[in-house]
Amino acid sequence: MVLATHVIFSAYGFWLPNDPRGSWSDFVAAWELLLAGGKTTKAATRRSVAHDEHDCEARLRAKEALKYPAVEFTGTQALSVIHGFSAAIQESDYRVFACSILPAHVHMVIGRHRLDAKRIVGHLKGRASQALEREGLHPLAAFRSADGSIPTPWGRKSWEVFLNERENVARAVEYVEQNPVKEGKKRQERSFVLPYRRN
Repeated sequence: MVLATHVIFSAYGFWLPNDPRGSWSDFVAAWELLLAGGKTTKAATRRSVAHDEHDCEARLRAKEALKYPAVEFTGTQALSVIHGFSAAIQESDYRVFACSILPAHVHMVIGRHRLDAKRIVGHLKGRASQALEREGLHPLAAFRSADGSIPTPWGRKSWEVFLNERENVARAVEYVEQNPVKEGKKRQERSFVLPYRRN
């Protein structure tokens, strides 16, 4: 039985379907990206390929072909994202055991819930986007369309690892908590994060 899920979701432009390290995408939907970086590079593994050696120039060329600038949240914007996450968590009573918000992606460990992980991530992204707009901090506000809508600051998909043993949940919590530290940042504490007990 699944006890929790480790989810990773990214800001717009962080991990493209034709990233030279590989991706879990089946196709490159944007013509500009296809021209800039070729076809999708399907990863053959579920393990993280983030630190694999790759052609950095090819990755940057593809990012330059994006319709909008790649999003990297500032510290102030990350606080706004937290406000949105808090709203979603309160609305649906998600049990979050770990959360790290990095400039271009988010790691969370979320306890078993009646909604599947993809729906939960969609809810979190939606409320975070609303908070960014409401607080005047949306990173793509300059690209508002004629109907008033703003492009999403989030990538389309998410990555989920289902955890069915307490030890695996505890390991995932530790991994998420240490993620900012590995990038030279402080360990993050969130009011909506619940302590995870192995027993």
